[in-house]
Amino acid sequence: MPELNEPQAEAVAKVDGPLLVFAGAGSGKTRVITYRVANLLAEHRVPPYRILAVTFTNKAAGEMRSRLEELAGPEVTRDLWVGTFHSTCARLLRRYHAEVDLKREYVIYDTSDQKAVVSRIIKAMKVDDRRYPPKLVLSRIHTQKRDGIRPREVDITPNFDETTVEIFEAYQRALAQASAVDFEDLIVHVMRIAENPESRGGEELRRQFRHVLVDEFQDTNSAQYRLVRAIAARERNLCVVGDDDQSIYRWRGADIRNIRGFRRDFPDATVIKLEQNYRSTANIVSGALGIIARAHEREPKELWTEAEAGEKIVVRSVRDERGEAQYVAQEVQRRIDEGTNPDEIAIFYRVHAQSRVLEEAMRVSSIPYQVIGGMKFFERAEVKDLIAYLRLVDNPASDADLLRIINVPARGIGGKTVTKLLEVAADNDTNAYAALGVAVRGGTLGTGAKKKLSAFLELLDTVRRDAARLLPSELAKKILELTHYESQLREADTAESDARLENLKELVGSIVEYEAEADEAGDTPSISGYLERVTLVSDVDTMTDDPKVALMTVHSAKGLEFDSVFLTGMEEEIFPYRGLDAAEVEELDEERRLAYVAVTRARKRLFITHAPMRMLFGQTRYLEPSRFLADLPEDVVEREGSIWGSQNAGGAGRWPSPAYARPGRWPGLPEPRSSKPALAPGERYVDADAFDDMHEEGVHVRPGDRVVHQRFGRGVVEKVEPGADPKIVAKFPGYGSKKVRADFLERS
Repeated sequence: MPELNEPQAEAVAKVDGPLLVFAGAGSGKTRVITYRVANLLAEHRVPPYRILAVTFTNKAAGEMRSRLEELAGPEVTRDLWVGTFHSTCARLLRRYHAEVDLKREYVIYDTSDQKAVVSRIIKAMKVDDRRYPPKLVLSRIHTQKRDGIRPREVDITPNFDETTVEIFEAYQRALAQASAVDFEDLIVHVMRIAENPESRGGEELRRQFRHVLVDEFQDTNSAQYRLVRAIAARERNLCVVGDDDQSIYRWRGADIRNIRGFRRDFPDATVIKLEQNYRSTANIVSGALGIIARAHEREPKELWTEAEAGEKIVVRSVRDERGEAQYVAQEVQRRIDEGTNPDEIAIFYRVHAQSRVLEEAMRVSSIPYQVIGGMKFFERAEVKDLIAYLRLVDNPASDADLLRIINVPARGIGGKTVTKLLEVAADNDTNAYAALGVAVRGGTLGTGAKKKLSAFLELLDTVRRDAARLLPSELAKKILELTHYESQLREADTAESDARLENLKELVGSIVEYEAEADEAGDTPSISGYLERVTLVSDVDTMTDDPKVALMTVHSAKGLEFDSVFLTGMEEEIFPYRGLDAAEVEELDEERRLAYVAVTRARKRLFITHAPMRMLFGQTRYLEPSRFLADLPEDVVEREGSIWGSQNAGGAGRWPSPAYARPGRWPGLPEPRSSKPALAPGERYVDADAFDDMHEEGVHVRPGDRVVHQRFGRGVVEKVEPGADPKIVAKFPGYGSKKVRADFLERS
């Protein structure tokens, strides 16, 4: 790639005034942002602390900072404000906490903490939690907050009635009492400070930042846009970079109108389009453009590349989800055998539920993999317990953390005692930590309960005193020692307790890493600094550096790229999801953008699979191929599989007419399964599959040997059941363990 092409150079050189950069997939937008910042520093002598660059993931922010260090040097970039929206606002809120009535050591509540608060409110209000499920109520509250709406500003609707408003108000009061914020509050609090013309903090923000740059602008919600617009209001040097074709997060508040309507707010904005793709082969670029070109509404852009055509996109028809998993595992292994690193291979799916069969196939094939967005390290119970202790030390007003660990490890403090403690807190209009002392001294509790609460209070006071002289990692070890958390796990002496101990060691190790990085950056390590880091970690940020194949939803794949991509489950009702009809234009356009994002993650090879039937969510579904497959230009696609017929195995087959435009089933779709599968001429069905030449007088097969089955493919023997009619248990990629007879197997 040349240093900068003409549109990139224009975007870098444009210094003053609003700038909108439409950056197509793989068009070098990160390069433009980093060179633009470097140009401001070097050519226009803008002090680094006057430049604010925000994006959406720690990974993207880290890459941006790393590139800037190479261009401008670490001494200069140290003072740059480069980070995610949430981390940047968390940092600013430490500075201006008093303006929104927070303590400097405020705590950030994660999803489970938020749900616990709402659940307690619903219970206290004696509201039916079946009519007002805490998770649903919380989701609706977040929707309002992403638009910067306060409880008193909510428009009453059937989905947000007066009761929900009351819960919203109580939720905000509970957060304020605990000096806590949720993720949306981080943005909204700083937004209100920046928008307030009477605010000292707002004036400082508008004066400090002369240049504001926003990456992935199409993913901003209303509050985020209002925030950066307010900060840039004085200088008007707001540069936003994004692509409306990659706006895929409407479900979490992203508003595509921000990027499409930017010119309405800034009529004098310069608009530049980056359309040359440097990432993918010409065939992949052509396939992506074929999908996105049919969107109902989009900013006109023509993605192109000078790269060679490369391999054609493989569209593979498979029998079902098991056949799909087997095919993907075999092709992944082939890529690895040909020299592709596992971490340059990714498997995408539309919904998490699709991953189970794929994971099983990867395990059976002994292919190293990691699931992005699955059970995260910081969601494990023991990890959350220790973090709750640390957060309580940092912010004693956090009721959610105190209630989590008041009886962890078990110290005999039961539910009735906790209820009375909360009643004391309510009667005294204080938090649960402060209520401990009142309860111990008062007369509402029995002697036994007082004694236990007194010991717990003494423990917390001891830990809080130690916090003043210990490093965060030393304090974490002290907590594990004083609470006997570690010793109880050791005494349990089980595989589970050993794993939990390892997780706690890993957590302490991560605190040590944070301390080292803080020292290198010239900062003082603190509990609040570490807690801020771990609370704001994202799915993509959890990716390891080990060479493993990545399994993830397409939403999680945004911002990533791989040599080889496997896009699975391309059927109507799966992708696009739930069989969207022509009337749902906005939803269908977002699904189309999601498919465009998936295709443009691939650099060299793209494999797309679809099946006529699929077991998902406990039901067998009979599905049509995705309409997006019909949008792929025929000259860039090689179609394979049973749907095309044997004569079309090489890709010469004609694409069947789109399922959503015609009645009836698509070619090759079987009728619903009977109790026995349909058999081809010459095949036999045996209820207890096995064969008779693998006994003591015949061929010896042992666990670990490889065998081949006509339907299941290659597998590994797990168990041999001897006898006159011996049975072999073998594990097959995509199918799991199957018991079969010898005349259905061959040695591999």
